[in-house]
Amino acid sequence: MFQFILKNSRWLAAGTLLTFMSSFGQTYFISIFSGEIRNTFNLSHGDWGLIYGFGTFASAIVMIWAGGLTDIMRVRKLGPMVLCALSTSCLFMAFNPVVALLPVVIFCLRLTGQGMSTHIAAVAMSRWFVNNRGKALSISNLGFSFGEALIPLFLVSALIYFSWQKIWIIAALVTLFSIPILIWLLRQERSPQSIDAEDQSWGMNKLHWTRKKTISHPLFWFMMPAVIGQSAFNTAFFFQQVHFSEIKGWEHLSLVSMFPIYTGVAICMMILSGILLDKFGTAKLIPYFQLPMIIAFILFAFGETLYSALLGFIFLGITSGANTTLPNAFWAEFFGTKHLGSIKAAAAAAMVLGSAIGPALTGILLDFDISLNLQYVGISTFFIISSLLMLVGISRVKKDLYN
Repeated sequence: MFQFILKNSRWLAAGTLLTFMSSFGQTYFISIFSGEIRNTFNLSHGDWGLIYGFGTFASAIVMIWAGGLTDIMRVRKLGPMVLCALSTSCLFMAFNPVVALLPVVIFCLRLTGQGMSTHIAAVAMSRWFVNNRGKALSISNLGFSFGEALIPLFLVSALIYFSWQKIWIIAALVTLFSIPILIWLLRQERSPQSIDAEDQSWGMNKLHWTRKKTISHPLFWFMMPAVIGQSAFNTAFFFQQVHFSEIKGWEHLSLVSMFPIYTGVAICMMILSGILLDKFGTAKLIPYFQLPMIIAFILFAFGETLYSALLGFIFLGITSGANTTLPNAFWAEFFGTKHLGSIKAAAAAAMVLGSAIGPALTGILLDFDISLNLQYVGISTFFIISSLLMLVGISRVKKDLYN
């Protein structure tokens, strides 16, 4: 593992940088400011959830096209362009004066941050590293994990001294300064012929699957509930973190202080899942990776102490860590890498769509007096169903994968 990191440090660092910068478009970052944004623009939980959901949904639609750019543009060109757009989006949030533009702001942040920054990193790792795809994905996603662990603690503390708009300006500057670093890391791309056919790995039945053929295959739809659900309800949990703390009677900072533990578990699971993925393949692992989410949301629903929340975070972290490697590797392993950018763009659009559904749905249900505790029981039930669908879908095509 150490030799692999040392030999490929330049390209792994580029992937890590991209996933770290995606933090500024991720829900766990934006949701820290939920209270301030709702107060500034006089929004209810449902209003804010709908605005967030609409902007995110729009970004999911555009991701279907934008994600395909990774099949025709190299990372060293596309990456800096996306980071520049992300920096501009942060400034847009900082200086936006009217509520009517909030959906546009969210659209820009979600497309450039959660959408394209993570998509570029995942496609690059999957395409550049075939035999060590799991390790590469797990290492590059450390950027996301570090951001998730450290940024919320910094933000909650910083909000005591700075206005929320000034923090968004800082985020814009950090993103802007990361661009020359990315350009330097990728001044030599790992595979000069990375987009050529001879460097691509096959998918099922030894075919180079196109996006059209992939979407028409039943396996794609067996996987969709898991892709959408993971994004929807993980996002919803962090989006509603302030309200969750309030109904449980906890200080928000006490809840946020558990994020590093959650992230530590996610990092350990991310690395472990990457190693296991390279050894066993995704087919044997992916049907089971959402099972810990069932336990996590049951604990969040019925737990009344911070210790129960901590245990819930541990189970949440197990699935979150595996989620950074297994689904990304799944698309490459089952459908090949020649058209991976456009295929994964469809999956990424579904993931972004899920992150739109989660906050909007929970916000609307809260406005209808359906408590988060009851909602979390329903979410646990959903993950039981999605896990069964993955198991059935994978079982139906295993023979095609090894033909």
